[in-house]
Amino acid sequence: MDTNLILNKTRLAPTPSGFLHLGNVLSFVITAGLAKKSNAKTLLRIDDADRERTNKLYVQDIFDTLGFLGIPWHEGPRNLHEYEHEYSQVHRMHLYNIALQQLRDAGCLFACQCTRTQVVVNRDESVYPGTCRDKNIPLDAPNVSWRLRTDNSKMLAVKTWPGEVVNATLPPTMTDYIVRKKDGFPAYQLTSVIDDAYFGVDLVVRGQDLWGSTLAQLYLASLLPGNTFGNSTFYHHPLLTGADGNKLSKSAGDTSVQFLRKEGKRPEDIYTLLAGMLAAGQSAESWEELFRLMGI
Repeated sequence: MDTNLILNKTRLAPTPSGFLHLGNVLSFVITAGLAKKSNAKTLLRIDDADRERTNKLYVQDIFDTLGFLGIPWHEGPRNLHEYEHEYSQVHRMHLYNIALQQLRDAGCLFACQCTRTQVVVNRDESVYPGTCRDKNIPLDAPNVSWRLRTDNSKMLAVKTWPGEVVNATLPPTMTDYIVRKKDGFPAYQLTSVIDDAYFGVDLVVRGQDLWGSTLAQLYLASLLPGNTFGNSTFYHHPLLTGADGNKLSKSAGDTSVQFLRKEGKRPEDIYTLLAGMLAAGQSAESWEELFRLMGI
């Protein structure tokens, strides 16, 4: 680690759209480990802006899983009541709307009528072809999303753990991405940037599959006056894969912590299972031991 790298806060940022699985646990362990290594605090931030997918059952599963596995956090809700009354993203909607207005005033947005299926160009990825970019559809028109007018040649500097800087441009999948959905709610890229800046997060741990999101969020932060997200350090970890070679997902119920608990698994069983999936070849009694085996 770069001895000049001073970090204050990281976050656990699960989405309550399904029961947490082993891939989530791996990310939590790395987050807790890097926080301890850098003497940073950890915030629990539940990404629930997508109201259609948010389920109280899954929110409770977040608290249950973290408690069962002994993964610590210093700030954020401790139970469902605190989450609902203090920490849900609905309480920060005014901040998201301020950011959207700033982007609107700066001429950075355009309205789009396209559905998700209309922009899918192949089975692997969705690349927006710019269908509505120059149609001049009013932003206040009904049933439109707001897209950010991107310059995909703009170079973005990503500060990575343990102190290197990687320069990259937006990938094609992040061309003119959505910042406000058709239902009027802010999209993930915007809420994540605003939340991390609001809570003072400066270390972001996420999977390698979210590299594009990191670039999209850095791009967005550069357009928002005074936003501090661009000063963050990022660690992108490898993804766990199932027997079919695909990354684990919440739809794969047999990898959920809830399922494993019902099967009688203890925390040390789950950590040892993760160690095996990482080819560490050793048992792990706790998240600290698993993190040590990773050699990060």
